[in-house]
Amino acid sequence: MKKTVLRNRAAVEEAARRGTTAEAMCVLCDCTTMQLTVELPDGIRGIIPRDEAGWAPNGEVKDIAIITRVGKPVQFKVTEIRENERGEVTAILSRRAAQRECYEQYISRLVPGDVIPARVTHLEPFGAFCDIGGGIVSLLTVDRVSVSRISHPSDRFRCGEFIHAVVQSVEEDGRIYLTHRELLGTWEENAAAFAPGQTVTGIVRSVEEYGVFVELAPNLAGLAESFEGACPGDACSVYIKSLIPERMKIKLVLIDTCGKAEVVPCRYFVDPDEVRHMDRWRYSPVECLKVVETEF
Repeated sequence: MKKTVLRNRAAVEEAARRGTTAEAMCVLCDCTTMQLTVELPDGIRGIIPRDEAGWAPNGEVKDIAIITRVGKPVQFKVTEIRENERGEVTAILSRRAAQRECYEQYISRLVPGDVIPARVTHLEPFGAFCDIGGGIVSLLTVDRVSVSRISHPSDRFRCGEFIHAVVQSVEEDGRIYLTHRELLGTWEENAAAFAPGQTVTGIVRSVEEYGVFVELAPNLAGLAESFEGACPGDACSVYIKSLIPERMKIKLVLIDTCGKAEVVPCRYFVDPDEVRHMDRWRYSPVECLKVVETEF
């Protein structure tokens, strides 16, 4: 949904007249009244009352969902502008109205398989919470981030990062769950960048008794023999012994580790500007007996 950045008082007044959705930083929550204060231009004080601080399809907005807006951008509609005898200007804002409009005009029309933009807002061990529009949040569980397994979503994302995702499911209560791995390429698409005999960089993802799993790309990992001192999250160099499409296997030799790996934006093999919906995605090669796929 389109949103306006308010740069001066005239823009605030224009947003009030037109009923447009705007975005600005939330800087304070009065935990007695649960009223939010939003930073607006030209010294205008933006206030979101408790009953206008959020909207949910099931009608329940918990206090924690309001408190955690502090320090983050919020979207809202300007419902009223007041000026007192001292010339102090206060804008009364409604986050609830902006969220409800976004849900009715956009989110409620989404179906499984739709490719959508999202912004990562919060990371937990079980998944990444993503704003899919108007501040309405959906969960991307950690197992749906990529085919290569990660221990925490922070291995892949940063808060505030803009990503794309696919609608995995739409629940009866209106909640939407996301998936991400379908945008990161099949086994063959990822393996095409590598060949036996190469030494390349990777990331240690897990250390087991029988070997070390090394990620070559978010949707591609191989197994190396045990290596003393290797720890999950380490950047490393590996020698590629073989790639076996019919078994989706890559055999590696771990050469060295070199400190913690940096988190970099994922490469998408699906162009979100061209592909707006997916009905089916198959990760595994045709000749592989094990089938890894998603049907929406």
